[in-house]
Amino acid sequence: MKLIAFGASNSKSSINKKLATYAASLVDNAQIEVLDINDFDLPLFSEDLEKELGHPQAAQDFIAKISEADGLVISFAEHNGSYTAAYKNLYDWASRIEQKVYQNTPAVFLSTSPGPGGASSVLNSAVTSAQFLGAELKASLSLGSFYDKFNLETNELHDTTALNELRTTMQQLAAIPA
Repeated sequence: MKLIAFGASNSKSSINKKLATYAASLVDNAQIEVLDINDFDLPLFSEDLEKELGHPQAAQDFIAKISEADGLVISFAEHNGSYTAAYKNLYDWASRIEQKVYQNTPAVFLSTSPGPGGASSVLNSAVTSAQFLGAELKASLSLGSFYDKFNLETNELHDTTALNELRTTMQQLAAIPA
């Protein structure tokens, strides 16, 4: 099974990217490719710019990566209760190439934050929108208080309850046929 994992954030030290990467590692025998949305740098989307540029290569490359996946692990960062501008912009460009950006690929949606809310507002938006995003949502999980539960030196969850919840969540993706 090939999994694509990424954090929906352009922070170089994204805790959501760390969570998505770790979560994907819990799926036995998976080939994991971790994407960095900074590698898909695009100008701010507008219809006028689309007429001028067409479909930029970075958006085409993102769509191609998604098409290679048997499963997706996406952890959503929250900015002011919503998607990050970087993620939303990438999604907007990609959706002009493939309306259902995630191409009906089985997915697990996650979110985390330093605070107890765990970026649950953006996760709720993503879960509600999954069908429009083209994701075959298998499970979702919000993890609050990231720094209290995740060891940055070992890149592992050390909170037993959170680890068990994440394992249960990831089993939903592990159950799909490759």
